[in-house]
Amino acid sequence: MPEGLSAWQLVVSGDPALYAIVRLSLMVSLLAVGLGALIGLPLGGLIALVRFPGRGALIVVINAMMGLPPVVVGLLVFLLLSRSGPLGSFGLLFTPTAMVIAQAVLIAPIIAALTRQIVEDLWLEYRDELQAMGVPPLQRLATLLYDARISLVTALLAGFGRAAAEVGAVMIVGGNIANHTRTMTTAIALETSKGDLPLAMGLGMVLIFIVLAVNASAWGLRVFAEKRIG
Repeated sequence: MPEGLSAWQLVVSGDPALYAIVRLSLMVSLLAVGLGALIGLPLGGLIALVRFPGRGALIVVINAMMGLPPVVVGLLVFLLLSRSGPLGSFGLLFTPTAMVIAQAVLIAPIIAALTRQIVEDLWLEYRDELQAMGVPPLQRLATLLYDARISLVTALLAGFGRAAAEVGAVMIVGGNIANHTRTMTTAIALETSKGDLPLAMGLGMVLIFIVLAVNASAWGLRVFAEKRIG
């Protein structure tokens, strides 16, 4: 297939346009994971350790938000950042920052839900010991998060995988502007519609490699953790 050969040549030759898109995609996704972790890790841990009215409903909501449609998230963030929205004065719409916010909204529930389950399982295992030692609540949370760090890294990798493969939200809030807000997924959609298959296929190859690498890292960390425990 001539297009496939051309795509491969773009990848191995270090095509500047292709790798500029890849760099922006990675930057946006990594920042989104960082922001999502700042929200999701403490939120999930607190839900696991604190009992309060409506806790069960909140868990259901967070679990349901793991499957949020990206286009709905994109629409909500668009409304917040548009000129008539509450954050319109900051001028963030159609910028990489808006894309980071949209992806973080998608990622945070995933990290929070996985963190809640991981910490809750550990709490059941170590509850008697921590209570007997009189460990304060915040220190309990810090201790459990540290102890679960391998599993939590896996949760972060899951969030990154979601972000890297997402297209709807970033296209709505980023605008898919060349050399500014064009990511791998949005560029693949655009270039395919234009008939520029080599670039689209080249980006697809890189994206598949990244997703495989993330999943391989998650699997490797889990195997490492199991061997260490065993």
